[in-house]
Amino acid sequence: MTTEPIVLTEEVEPGIVIVRMNRPDRLNAMSMELIGELHETFARLESDRSVRAIILTGAGRGFCSGLDLKAAGHGAPGTEGMGPIPRTFATQEHIASLNERVHRLRKPVIAAVNGPAVGGGFALALACDIRFAAPEATFGAVFITLGVSACDMGTSYFLPRLVGASRSAELLLTGRVFAADEAQTMGLTLEVVDAESLLERALVTARQIVAHSPLAVWMTKETMWQTVDAPSLRHAMDMENRTQVLCTATGDMVEATTAFREGRPARWSDL
Repeated sequence: MTTEPIVLTEEVEPGIVIVRMNRPDRLNAMSMELIGELHETFARLESDRSVRAIILTGAGRGFCSGLDLKAAGHGAPGTEGMGPIPRTFATQEHIASLNERVHRLRKPVIAAVNGPAVGGGFALALACDIRFAAPEATFGAVFITLGVSACDMGTSYFLPRLVGASRSAELLLTGRVFAADEAQTMGLTLEVVDAESLLERALVTARQIVAHSPLAVWMTKETMWQTVDAPSLRHAMDMENRTQVLCTATGDMVEATTAFREGRPARWSDL
């Protein structure tokens, strides 16, 4: 009897891969095994130049219900024999670095939030570049309800940048769980889509992304998030200017204008 993998990947169209967390009986709660498999999956997709866009979702009726509290106490790989403080710190870094990996990925990641996304699942959705949600989706930074800081796994970085400082403070300090329609109203998600149409809606955006030059997409994602942290307009524009010069060196801009004149799709340079 074989056990189904806890992370499923499927290339649904050329360049577009769906990554599905597959612990439906636990609403895809984050065990150390799931976190490790997601690290490995995203590292593999990062190095696969044929992959152009990724859709992240959950199996069953949940996106990700956060850290699996039933598995609490299990340390990250390599922490065996450590003292309690270094073991806990190394484990925390292992968990949180998953969201940094998603954020720094060269390929855009679209979250198709099909159900509860709370705690670590909420943080994971925030780390994605774009979010769509089903009506059944719920969200919440619930760490504070466990007696620890609500600022965890990048949440205190991403949330204020997505919804503003005041709204972020309210969500972090109350730990309340909120519905998909409120998430859309505050700009956290782009659209609320019926569950059966959720992946197709994410695919529409993924197709629009992969229609563009691979390097242009990579540089756009990287530059946008870099300039979010820019200390001034001058710094942001300097970053943009250097990126534009870098991209024009590929010949894709000449190809784009030629393709436009000839009424055909552009043939982009490979990475």
